[in-house]
Amino acid sequence: MNSIHQKILIITAPSGAGKTSITHHLMKTFPVLAFSISAATRNPRGIEKDGVDYYFMSEDDFKQKIQNKEFAEWEMVYEGKYYGTLKSELKRIWGLNKIPVLDIDVKGAIHIQQQYPENTLSLFVEPPSVDELKNRLQGRGTETAESLAARVNKAAYELSFKDHFNKTVVNDNLQRACAEAEQIVGGFISE
Repeated sequence: MNSIHQKILIITAPSGAGKTSITHHLMKTFPVLAFSISAATRNPRGIEKDGVDYYFMSEDDFKQKIQNKEFAEWEMVYEGKYYGTLKSELKRIWGLNKIPVLDIDVKGAIHIQQQYPENTLSLFVEPPSVDELKNRLQGRGTETAESLAARVNKAAYELSFKDHFNKTVVNDNLQRACAEAEQIVGGFISE
């Protein structure tokens, strides 16, 4: 295997498409992968923990880090809800001789590809349909009618960007999607 130094694996998808489930599968399969913890201004959901699932921070703290150019990428994904990838997080993972896995939104993924064009693999997880995506989001039980509509509209928009990424995996069957992602990522790691 060649040096993994400064490789990046990006996994992106509309909310509810299954990127987190596929990311967890890949993390279990390939020990050289390390989850890149994103920064977020939203509140933790369920059992999420600060410094494990996200670096939860105030909007003011986030904006200060933007001014200090501490992010590799950042977006206001929803009104008042910021997400981003800290440069220090990428350096931390590379320092462990591992490949950071970025489970991030579509715009953020495009920005990372632009900033790190070498040694980056971007994987777009596509839901079988927008209707199925809506059903999955409703099944979470975490959305209001308004937030569900916003996420579904955003997902339809994000699907138009799938051709901007290296590979697309359609998640109509999670086991099959995980196997396909595993094959793609295995090839990337061994390059």
